[in-house]
Amino acid sequence: MLLAGDIGGTKTVLALYSAEAGSHAPLREQTFASGRYASLEAIITEFLGQGEEAVTGSVFAVAGPVVGGRATITNLPWVIDEQLLREAFAFQAANLLNDLEAIACAVPHLHSEEVEVLNEGRAMPGGTIAVIAPGTGLGEAFLTWDGARYHPHASEGGHADFAPTNELELALLDYLHDRYDHVSYERICSGMGLPNIYDFLRDTGRAKEPEWLAAALAEAEDRTPVIVNNALDEDKACGICTLTLQTFVSVLGAESGNLALKVLATGGVYIGGGIPPRILPALKHKRFLKAFLRKGRLSHVLAPIPVHVILNARAALLGAASYGLNL
Repeated sequence: MLLAGDIGGTKTVLALYSAEAGSHAPLREQTFASGRYASLEAIITEFLGQGEEAVTGSVFAVAGPVVGGRATITNLPWVIDEQLLREAFAFQAANLLNDLEAIACAVPHLHSEEVEVLNEGRAMPGGTIAVIAPGTGLGEAFLTWDGARYHPHASEGGHADFAPTNELELALLDYLHDRYDHVSYERICSGMGLPNIYDFLRDTGRAKEPEWLAAALAEAEDRTPVIVNNALDEDKACGICTLTLQTFVSVLGAESGNLALKVLATGGVYIGGGIPPRILPALKHKRFLKAFLRKGRLSHVLAPIPVHVILNARAALLGAASYGLNL
C-alpha cells in the first residue's frame, strides 16, 4: 500500500494506492487546506486515522526544491524530511519529489484523453521528454530513458534569463529591468508574469485600459484570472487583455522551444501547470507553434517534436503515485 501526496501552499491532496489498482485508481483520496495544519505529519495522521490500511511506502510531490531529502514548502512554514517521515509512520520508504519532477513522472502514464495535441509530430522511442509548466511560477523538468524506463530530472530553467524575440518583447525586457534586478522567463511566463505584461502594455501606452477593467482589477485579489477571462471572452473582447495573453503565449512558445533544444526532446514536449488548460484556445492558435519553431537553422529539429498540453489537474499526484509504484 502506497501513500502519495501533492503538497502545496494552499492545499494538500493525499491518496492511497495499490499495485493492483494502479496509479490512475486511488483507493481513497482527500484534500486538506494546508494552512490549517502545523505540519505534513499532522495531515498524514488525520488521513491515515480514518482507515485501517497498512501503508508501507510514501511519495510526496512538494512545491519547492528538494535538497538532501528535505524540502521547505513555498508559502508554508513547513520543513518536510524523508527520514523523519519514515520514523514517524514506520514507512519502509519515504520519498520527496519536486512537483515538476512529479508531473514529469506522470507523463509516460497519461492517457490520450488527458492531453491536448498542439503539434502531432512523431515521438522517437526512448527520446528525452521535456516538461514545462506555467502556474504560479514557471517550472521545468525533463525525462531520460535508461533502456527500461524513464527517469525524471528537476530543473530551475524557469529562472533563466528572458530572451526577447521581437521589438515588443525588447521593450518589455527594458520595462521589467526597472522593476527587478533579474528578469527571468518566470517574470513573464507565469501567473505572476501575466500582470507584468499587462502593466507594461498599459504604462507604455501600447494598449488602453478601460475604466471598467481598471475597477475590476483594483478589486481583485488575483489579477491574473481577470486578465485571462477577459482575453478569452468572445462576446466582449478586451484589447489590452487579448494582447497580454498573445504576448504570454508567444513567450511560452519560445521558451518551450528553448527547452526542447536544450534537452533535445525528441520524445516530446508536455505543457503542464494550472494556466495552459484554461487558455487552450490561445495555445491552439498558430502563434504558439510559430514561436516554438522559430529557431533559425535548427527549426527543422523542432518540427517533428510532438507538443501536448496536460489536461489532468491531478498530474503531480499521478506522477508521485507512479513513481512510488514503480520503485
